[in-house]
Amino acid sequence: MPGIDECLLEAMSLPGARGAWLVDWTSGLALGTAGDSPVGDHETTAAEAAELARAAAEYDSFASGPLHDETLPKGPPVEDLIVTARGGYHVLRFVETAFDSSVFLHLWIDRDTGNLAMARIRLRDLAERLVLG
Repeated sequence: MPGIDECLLEAMSLPGARGAWLVDWTSGLALGTAGDSPVGDHETTAAEAAELARAAAEYDSFASGPLHDETLPKGPPVEDLIVTARGGYHVLRFVETAFDSSVFLHLWIDRDTGNLAMARIRLRDLAERLVLG
């Protein structure tokens, strides 16, 4: 079971990976970083990504069913977000934790050399295996 640093290094081994973060979306703080930042500053990237994640996680419109549907799995209503930028993709994968599940993995991958489908699958696996604490 990987910790934060091992998880981010594994994420950076994906084809086209340019940067990776583990972010607390309630505070906007980066709990860990690897690689480059699209704006040259990891903390700014973490804070901006947290704003996007917070909106997706807190708005009922993004839930996959009625607000109080007992058949839905527990955890955030959103599994991941994908932002397509001109030069790359940003994949944000929510991490379910024993406490408040307010963290996500953020992977920035190059549009030409990255594989978006593989990134989603690998981030899901990393999020499930990540050990926090």
